[in-house]
Amino acid sequence: MSARPTQTLPRTRAVPDAEQAHADRVLSASTVDRITRFHGDRLPVVSAYLAGSAGRDGRRAVRAKADSLLHQVRGLVQDRSLAHAARVSLRADIARIEEVARTEFLAPGTVAVFACSGGGLLEVVRLPHAIRDRIMVDATAWVGPMLAVIDQYHRCCAVVLDHESARAWGLYLGELREVGSVAGTALRDPAHAGWHGLSEGRVRNKADELAKRHFRGVAGMLDRLFRAERYEVLVVGGHEHELPGFLEFLPRSLRERLAGTFSIDPHTAGSATVRPPAEAILERYELEHQRRAVGELLQASAAGGLGTVGLEPCLAGGSVAAIRTLLVHDGAISPGVVCEASGWLGTKAEACPLCGRPTRSTPDVIDELVEAVIDEGGSIRYVRADTILRDRLTAAWLRFALPPIGERA
Repeated sequence: MSARPTQTLPRTRAVPDAEQAHADRVLSASTVDRITRFHGDRLPVVSAYLAGSAGRDGRRAVRAKADSLLHQVRGLVQDRSLAHAARVSLRADIARIEEVARTEFLAPGTVAVFACSGGGLLEVVRLPHAIRDRIMVDATAWVGPMLAVIDQYHRCCAVVLDHESARAWGLYLGELREVGSVAGTALRDPAHAGWHGLSEGRVRNKADELAKRHFRGVAGMLDRLFRAERYEVLVVGGHEHELPGFLEFLPRSLRERLAGTFSIDPHTAGSATVRPPAEAILERYELEHQRRAVGELLQASAAGGLGTVGLEPCLAGGSVAAIRTLLVHDGAISPGVVCEASGWLGTKAEACPLCGRPTRSTPDVIDELVEAVIDEGGSIRYVRADTILRDRLTAAWLRFALPPIGERA
């Protein structure tokens, strides 16, 4: 087990019915918090990442990869320098990860497993992009690879409402789940509501008052949800004539996060009918966000700041752990070479310019670059929008300036 010093993070509550915890694959902010804040104390935490394998034998390939990963830690079960409770917990964790490899549908993307049986932790989450298989045993969960991939995705809250009801859904990493609801008081029939003596105008005023009270309640619910789940994007649906009235009650913090609205009948709205328009609005938002991100990096690079554009300078930055954030055109592939000894990455070279040892050819040096950035604690942004990266493939925000091209090894 790693010799990382024990940290003083507050220990999370034990997960009730941990054997069933892996049934929920929605990666919410609360899930990330549970994983990152958990501390095994004297018990080991196992973190395993398994990339899916396509094809008829995909499940068999995943089981074989899981067995190979677990082989790296099985020896710890017999390590007498560990306490008995730690070895028992680790043995159970290995069995749990084997079960996940047998039962989970892993393609496409990656499944990350975080387990500490003795501490009641079992979290299994899906990542949308494939990353290299890896495993770690430590006092805390190894979340770096997970955060490097999911940091680019926006948490969206979609609310559908009218003057008397509201339902909210969370949309994140392709998963949609209902997260809240509000029921208001409507003035349906004045004769039966005790307001038969009121004039038509006073009845209408009363109805408007109730609707405004309801809209304030919905805005309050959304404010609480955004704080608890750290949503970044708001989408609002309902009858077109009612939406402007509700939007007036949104606090500035939520208006600034509003990505769009859509027309829908709240009385027939459900997950199946809310998902398509919410996903379409979120997709437009994310594509625009990607275009702005690339544009900002291009400006910084042109001004001599800590940004670089193009595959070769990014490979140079990845070779010396200089990349803080790597932007990659989604689906980009390029052949290249890798030095296993020094970690140097390049487009071509028979020998490593750093150590002189022979390089290894790779069909996709961009994938090698992504893994190098993740291993050094950087983050990844996959760019689907049509930008200059379609031709230049990669760009990066740097931790420090790279030496001029002529001075690079």
